[in-house]
Amino acid sequence: MFRRRRPLLGAAMIGGAAYAGHRAGQNAAYAEQQEADQNAQIQALQAQQMQQAQAMAPPPAAPAAAPVDDMVSKIKQLQELKDQGILTDAEFQAAKTKVISG
Repeated sequence: MFRRRRPLLGAAMIGGAAYAGHRAGQNAAYAEQQEADQNAQIQALQAQQMQQAQAMAPPPAAPAAAPVDDMVSKIKQLQELKDQGILTDAEFQAAKTKVISG
């Protein structure tokens, strides 16, 4: 006996599968675009936060004037000792270097 073929049913199944595959490809491309947009927004927000943090950071503190004055007074004392003859030139230079270096 002859089997009856159903060409419309086969065409409908093939067409439906092709449509579903096409839609899946479009959905994947849309999801990738959304993810790229979100990543760009995150990077922009991070950059903005970094700028705000830098703007809000306090300026570096000015060095204290007391150590400089103390250093000058010590060097003056060493110079007086040298002038009195208590220190030699080499001893004065060594002591002055030690005071300047800390």
